[in-house]
Amino acid sequence: MTTIRVLLISLLSLPLTALANPVADIQEWTVPWPDSRPRDPYVAGPDLIWFVGQKADYAATFVPSDAEFKRYDLPEGAGPHNVIVDKRGAWYAGNRDGHVGLINPQNGDIRRFELPGKGRRDVHTQAFTSQGDIWFTVQQGNKVGFLETDSGEFTLYSVETEAARPYGLVVHQDQPWIVYFASNEVATLKDGKLKVFTLPRKNTLPRRLAVTEDGNVWYVDYAEGYLGRLNPDSGEVKEWQAPAKAQARPYAMSSDKKGWLWLVETGVQPNRLVGFNPTTESFTDPVPIPSGGGTVRHMVYDPGSHSLWFGTDANTLGQARLQN
Repeated sequence: MTTIRVLLISLLSLPLTALANPVADIQEWTVPWPDSRPRDPYVAGPDLIWFVGQKADYAATFVPSDAEFKRYDLPEGAGPHNVIVDKRGAWYAGNRDGHVGLINPQNGDIRRFELPGKGRRDVHTQAFTSQGDIWFTVQQGNKVGFLETDSGEFTLYSVETEAARPYGLVVHQDQPWIVYFASNEVATLKDGKLKVFTLPRKNTLPRRLAVTEDGNVWYVDYAEGYLGRLNPDSGEVKEWQAPAKAQARPYAMSSDKKGWLWLVETGVQPNRLVGFNPTTESFTDPVPIPSGGGTVRHMVYDPGSHSLWFGTDANTLGQARLQN
């Protein structure tokens, strides 16, 4: 009875428009390996999603049409954080074991690419270039990395800001963009050097980012609940506070083919998906994640289905079909 009452209060606290006319239709599937923290899905085809289980050392595929899961066991202690896929296989970030791994989907064989050097080598978030090479962040190691995939050669760039924790990363027109989670900075790498943009609020903790077709760089501020836009040409920054304000804790974010931005407020339970229309500079009404989400850490946009894919700490894989 208490559970029903709490749920009813939660629903009544949401705007009526969020319940009656949602901007996204969310469906979730329970991952068959309990308490494994499924995360960082990657759309590898019209009916094929890859993801990793960070707490259970696996990568897996999911076929939405028949809800079929297939697991690939990784080396013990790999702590996979992220996966990206091309015709050669699935490249995962061995976050706890200092390597990038390439899975052969045909037989499950793994080729390891060991990060050079000593100290923390926690590969975090990866993204392909147009040539199939990989940019990635090394969060606790305070570096940005590049893997030339044919030769297996790494190049590591040290971040000048101490303990900046380079975190989210995207590649736009073959240029990497990075947010520093422990510093109010956004960075890019050009001509072999890191270029840093300082954000106006000192307390800003940017966690994820997206780059839209107009070249603007968008980020979410986990500390105080803002969505921000950086114009790299002028350095101008403009910010909007998310619906849950300072409690929002926005984490996962992405942009869609219409130029809208999408973020997940993880500081409220259930987590809520929120869209932002840059033309009207307005947020949509929040849509609750059905499972609650726990924490939605990363999501990717699939233009083919006009939807977002995400994993949750509630051990689900989710798809949000967008209605904008």
